[in-house]
Amino acid sequence: MKNITDSFLCFIYWPSAGSFGFDTDILATNLINLSVVLGVLIFFGKGVLSDLLDNRKQRILRTIQNSEELREAAVEQLDKARARLRKVETEAERFRVNGYSEIEREKLNLINSIYTTLEQFENYKNEMIHFEQQRAINQVQQRVLQQALQGALGTLNSCLNNELHLRTIGANIDMFGAMKEKNN
Repeated sequence: MKNITDSFLCFIYWPSAGSFGFDTDILATNLINLSVVLGVLIFFGKGVLSDLLDNRKQRILRTIQNSEELREAAVEQLDKARARLRKVETEAERFRVNGYSEIEREKLNLINSIYTTLEQFENYKNEMIHFEQQRAINQVQQRVLQQALQGALGTLNSCLNNELHLRTIGANIDMFGAMKEKNN
């Protein structure tokens, strides 16, 4: 095996005579240089690379954990939103049913109110007809009575003389006297 310093000085040729020069065997020197560089990188870069990989691993794990927490929060919010949606749908259905019931109730109340109003109008109409009939009957009766009185007065005035007049007044006074005694 060669001396360890020979491996570090790969481009410099150390001939046994002590002269300085370049090694022209590129494949042998590149292989040695490459193995030396890789060895140094692995030895010194192992900690840095390990730290970089650990940092990257931690960031990835934190990102995954944050994503998982966000997913869980989103699932929880989705469940809450679904529950609110079910509650709102239930209330909407209840309002719809209650609305239909209220509409039906209002419709029945309106029909009953209109029916009651129509009955009142019918009663008012019948009362007005009855009132007008009574008024017409009273007017006819008054006219008939007036005409009968006029006719009776005319007949009395034409037929009545003084003696008959005095006898009628006396009979009426007797009749009123009898009524007075009866009431006492």
